[in-house]
Amino acid sequence: MRQKPGLLTRLVVSSIAVFAADWLLPGVRISSFSTAVAVAIVLGLLNATLKPLLIVITIPLTFMSLGLFLLIINAIIIGVADQWIDGLEVASVWTAVLFSLLVSTISSWMYRYGDGKR
Repeated sequence: MRQKPGLLTRLVVSSIAVFAADWLLPGVRISSFSTAVAVAIVLGLLNATLKPLLIVITIPLTFMSLGLFLLIINAIIIGVADQWIDGLEVASVWTAVLFSLLVSTISSWMYRYGDGKR
């Protein structure tokens, strides 16, 4: 049975994913790796607190869009993080959507293949 990663492991993986997304997307700028760590912490907190509230409030929109509105909710979360963190700049809503998808994909890949076992 696979063990769940600890808090420090999740923070490091998320920080690396944020830094990689910055490197891959031209519309995102992160000033330093410490800013990437701050972004990972803030995104974790926002995803644990604000995101569930937004999901409940927008259930009809999410249902009518067949779940695609969740991408907009993710962009809103990235936008809030952009406002709170000085070293993070996201150019547009679509860049925020791509940033969110890329961070999620990189993090998932690192969790899945990072332990050397398949």
